[in-house]
Amino acid sequence: MVTEETKSMKQINEECIINHLPGDLIERVFLRLPVSTLLTCVGVCKHWHNIIRDPQFVALHLQCAPSYALVFFPPGLVSGKHYPSDAVLIDEAWSPSTYTVPVIGPGDFLFGSCNGLLGLYTKTSMIKIANLATGECLHLGKPVKNLKGDHFCFYSFGFHPVTKEYKITHFLGDCINGRPHNKDKFNIIQVYTLGDEKWKDIQTPEALSLISVRNSGVVNVDGKMYWLTEDMSASWQHAVMSFDIREESFAMIQLPAAREDHDYYGSRKFLIRDIDGKICIVTAQTSRYDARTLVGELQIWALDNMVEQRWSQKYNIKYPPDYILGPRFVHRDRILTQRGHNNVCSYELLGENFEIDSSKMVKLLDFSPCRHNLQSHNCVKSLVRLDVYKNAKIVCRPKQREGWELNKWEAWERGLSENEKLRSVIHQVELNGIACAQQNGIWFNDILQHILDDAIRREIGMKIDQIFPNFPDQTRPLRHLNCVAQKLDQDNLIARINNSETIIKAMIQTTNSIFDMIDSAVDDQIGASSTNAGISSQNHSEGDDAKT
Repeated sequence: MVTEETKSMKQINEECIINHLPGDLIERVFLRLPVSTLLTCVGVCKHWHNIIRDPQFVALHLQCAPSYALVFFPPGLVSGKHYPSDAVLIDEAWSPSTYTVPVIGPGDFLFGSCNGLLGLYTKTSMIKIANLATGECLHLGKPVKNLKGDHFCFYSFGFHPVTKEYKITHFLGDCINGRPHNKDKFNIIQVYTLGDEKWKDIQTPEALSLISVRNSGVVNVDGKMYWLTEDMSASWQHAVMSFDIREESFAMIQLPAAREDHDYYGSRKFLIRDIDGKICIVTAQTSRYDARTLVGELQIWALDNMVEQRWSQKYNIKYPPDYILGPRFVHRDRILTQRGHNNVCSYELLGENFEIDSSKMVKLLDFSPCRHNLQSHNCVKSLVRLDVYKNAKIVCRPKQREGWELNKWEAWERGLSENEKLRSVIHQVELNGIACAQQNGIWFNDILQHILDDAIRREIGMKIDQIFPNFPDQTRPLRHLNCVAQKLDQDNLIARINNSETIIKAMIQTTNSIFDMIDSAVDDQIGASSTNAGISSQNHSEGDDAKT
């Protein structure tokens, strides 16, 4: 008999065997594991905890982690109904995720993604830095509270590879006493380094265009932040501004030589994007009827040398997609684009010059209702910790009522609850149908034993198999699904409601058909028995006559 003491000694010995493996071997195994598994391994023993929490291991795991395309849906009001923000992760096999990202609140706006950390803007006096995989969050006070005209696109989030510092930047529009003085210009960039006590104001060389920041976007590459600004004397009347988040210095980069625009299109649109770690300018003319729709040729220029300010045209695309997502719209040699109002599609980059054939677009996401200003970011799942920054004075506790607790989301929560109740009712109807079919099947099989004709018995047996309805399994609760999976589940629910009545009617018709076949078979057997009895009686009578 094995005693508790023996079991305990066995566990200790097994633990010792594992811990006596070479440390680099354990580390190499851990580097292949996802974050969710490693978070479980942290609690196994102190030795594993020390390996997984070591900053060097965290950095190595980050380098090995697979990348995802994160498509972000901002919150919005559609037809009088509030829709919460949401996000879908698309993996390396181009398969979309199913469940929500818990760290993203219903009213959050995404302004950056860096090393598995998300920068989230809220309409309160705080912004939020959150780890996508671990769920750890850091709430920070905004540089200016209650600033009129503030917007999530005026914030950016980056990482410097040399100093290993995470920095948040804010474009502060000209204002007096918290009110915009000149909403089109800014003279100050506010910078916060995670772990510092307060924000720092950096004066720009001159007044710069805030409208260009909002329209063109901001990207962070190798410790520098880039955006477009107006420059009427320059090519295309725009230039690229860079801000070194370590040196806190500015530089201006001229754009490549302009090309002639077509008069029958609208104005030219400029976007700044990050493609494979290179600064790229994406430009095309817009439709005269919809300034958001791109037409003609889409040119993508890459900055090859910042010192020499040398550009090369990376792609020239005819018949471009309607909308270009940002700040990362190229993932693994495919363009990610919003097509129409309800679809996110991908298209393979076929070379430097090509035409987009809409029939070859691959639809990745189907969402409803229509959402504008979708974003596409590159992200990973990492072990980067935020608790090391929590003691800074700027870190604050969230309010007691925020996120889903706010009154504006009550109707949304109520709608989910009603859908889940309806789902349960439909599922119960389906279970009742299955139970009824099982009872009838047992009864029919008992009767089947008394039917002598093999052909009729086989035919009735096949009919019995048909009375069992083929209902799907109970689907997942809507509350935990992202907006794309939620729409798919709701469509399936409507189809189940429409199909359940048809299936049950067919089951009843099949059951009635079996009854008719059994009645006919029984009648035939009774008739055959009567005939056989008559023949036997006649033969017996003839035998008696012969004897006489």
